[in-house]
Amino acid sequence: MLKQIRFIRVLIHMKITVIGGGPGGLYFSILTKKAMPHCQIDIYERNKPDDSFGFGVVFSDETLGEFLKRDMQSYELIRSKFAYWDDIIVARDGESVNIAGNGFCGCSRKTLLQLLQQRCIEEGVNLHFEQNIDDLSQFADSDIILAADGIASAIRTQYQKEFGTKIELKKNRFVWLGSTKPLDAFTYFFRSTPYGTIVAHTYQYEEGMSTWIFECSDETWQKHGFEVTNEADTMAKIAEIFKEELDGHPLISNKSHWRQFPHVTNEKWFHNNIVLLGDAKATAHYSIGSGTKLAMDCAIGLSDAVIANPNNVQAAFEQYDKTRRNTVEMIQYAAVVSLDWFENMDRHMQHPFQQFAFGCMTRSKKVTYENLRLRDKSFTDKVLKEFNDNLVKSSEVEIVSAAFTPFKLRELELPNRIVMAPMGQYSATDGLVSDWHLVHYGSRATGGIGLIITEMTAISETGRITEGCAGIYNAEQVNQWKKITDFIHENTSTKIGIQLGHSGRKGATKKPWEGNGPLETPWDLISASPIPFNENFTTPKEMTLEDMAEIKAQFVQAAKNADDAGFDMIELQAHHGFLLASFLSPLTNIRTDEFGGSIENRLKYPLEVFKAIREVFSSEKPISVRISATDWSENGISEQEVITIATAFKNAGADIINVSTGNTVAGQKPLTGRMWQTPFSDAVRNKVHIPTITAGYIQDIDQINTIILNGRADLVALGRPLLLDANFVRNAQAYEQFQANDIPNPYKMGVSHLYPLKASERKQVEGMKKALKPKSNKK
Repeated sequence: MLKQIRFIRVLIHMKITVIGGGPGGLYFSILTKKAMPHCQIDIYERNKPDDSFGFGVVFSDETLGEFLKRDMQSYELIRSKFAYWDDIIVARDGESVNIAGNGFCGCSRKTLLQLLQQRCIEEGVNLHFEQNIDDLSQFADSDIILAADGIASAIRTQYQKEFGTKIELKKNRFVWLGSTKPLDAFTYFFRSTPYGTIVAHTYQYEEGMSTWIFECSDETWQKHGFEVTNEADTMAKIAEIFKEELDGHPLISNKSHWRQFPHVTNEKWFHNNIVLLGDAKATAHYSIGSGTKLAMDCAIGLSDAVIANPNNVQAAFEQYDKTRRNTVEMIQYAAVVSLDWFENMDRHMQHPFQQFAFGCMTRSKKVTYENLRLRDKSFTDKVLKEFNDNLVKSSEVEIVSAAFTPFKLRELELPNRIVMAPMGQYSATDGLVSDWHLVHYGSRATGGIGLIITEMTAISETGRITEGCAGIYNAEQVNQWKKITDFIHENTSTKIGIQLGHSGRKGATKKPWEGNGPLETPWDLISASPIPFNENFTTPKEMTLEDMAEIKAQFVQAAKNADDAGFDMIELQAHHGFLLASFLSPLTNIRTDEFGGSIENRLKYPLEVFKAIREVFSSEKPISVRISATDWSENGISEQEVITIATAFKNAGADIINVSTGNTVAGQKPLTGRMWQTPFSDAVRNKVHIPTITAGYIQDIDQINTIILNGRADLVALGRPLLLDANFVRNAQAYEQFQANDIPNPYKMGVSHLYPLKASERKQVEGMKKALKPKSNKK
């Protein structure tokens, strides 16, 4: 009994001050006051109760379902006022497509605020309007001060060092307007103009009112002569560009100034008794949903934490951080990827319309081909048909999964788009491959891979990374490789390419399972400049002209050897900071001669090597070049330099670019995640107009199909997924019910077992996905 009395006394004396009366602060207060009716909560808002900037806000069925669970009254109030839609429409210059099954609603921001204010009053929360708080000393007796004062938070700014605040202004310009134009669905209107693409993100949020967010690149904005605060000029120009879409309806402004989106992050979400919420804490670009949704989701998390820790504010804050940070950072990452797509609209506009629409829908990588197929099969059928039609100009083309369509490079035709990425086996002796390699590559070939690219194969003994690396610099090595290529060609439809390279400053290392550091007695290393990879490696010798001539000759001989060994393709290793890559990056090339300085100079030697091997390798066989499209390090290679590099190799005769990233320097800071390297492949493919291979945490056939269909790459390379699953492709073919014609005869009887099994598994998975889909909140 005494414990209960003490607990109630704590609740009576808990005082919470909320700075900012936006949806996040209001919803936190409702939930917390409901659960802890004896606590005192005061909200201080600088505006009047009925002030509102912006027009509508968006919620998904999932978010609305969470509101229903947390506060039925708030849910019913919001639901009574919202406009619901199930479709998303993508429209481009008069052409449009509907995608069903999405489940969103729009609500007036002003109405939402008024409804939440009403709920606060009903629960006993104290509301104080027209209170501009810039001095927190008056709240010295508060147990919690909640900074929910928006994107330009004065409280966060006052303690930005303590919070570790970072704000990055994104490139695009946008302006938030309204209209009386009725809309049946959330619609993206893309318009081509003489100065670039402008998109309108539009949705109805109440009867007779819709939100219109117009977005374009800064270059397009400048060329149109828009002005930040000249609302009349903005509306006149926009209304003319989008006159067909507006259909005679006016645009409406509300302090509608052009802005650039601020990407806000904070290393810490709390300091002493101050905690951040909403845009003060983190922002996510509007293209993946409302910032209001993120604020209210976090309000739920913070309220749960405070209710669970009424006696310990710091423990509550730590729980809030622990339970919400990962989700917030994932949403922010998806938002940045989504924004990247819009920042490159001009690049995507070149795609066929259905592919363009599919790219728009899958831009954040959260939504995939199969997600959309379950929502609206009629849309994905259109996308797939257009893709297949563009491959074969025939009215009777068989519609097949994108991953299992053929792909041709010069005279080399691949049976499908799935590639085995170079994965070091470190199992050679004196550069000589063995039965291990025969089984390793042979089993992936019988497993149906379209193209195998071997592990990096050294052009010389001192070009190896480890003592276990393969080589192709003597006759015995050529003969051993030929056993492997002969087996693959005689028994499968798979094609096999060899990655030729030189380790440079990253050579003479231990095998990964031996510690991955330098050998105790390393051989002499060479590189573009005398910069060691890290403090444990020896300093490499800066290559002289004589060294460069010798290495080029070794590459030429290796290319001839590769031809003799029966390889279908060569891939030139110019990535991950190895020898040729060390010339390309400004972090590893500080030369002062003709091979250093500008990107044109840094390109000279790798380009010389490429041209030399192109001359001696069979003309009907293709050559790929693998590059690192970013160093993931400050002052590293730039996006424009990467485009220059890819263009130069294309002009020299490269047939495809394998776009990798990083591993140039030891102190890199990569941003990883699902399909994380695909945007770099997208940029090279669609700016340089050359086929690309992409890789990077790609795990299943759905992701592969998504990447190919939205035009981010032509081939998809898998590394780790193939190490423990030699039959990845056969399983994927069975999952897709694709009738492969290259299954080796001794294995064909397995089809009658595997195909029904995978069909059953797919049906179960799709059933679970449908069952887990949030219930519609349509009125």
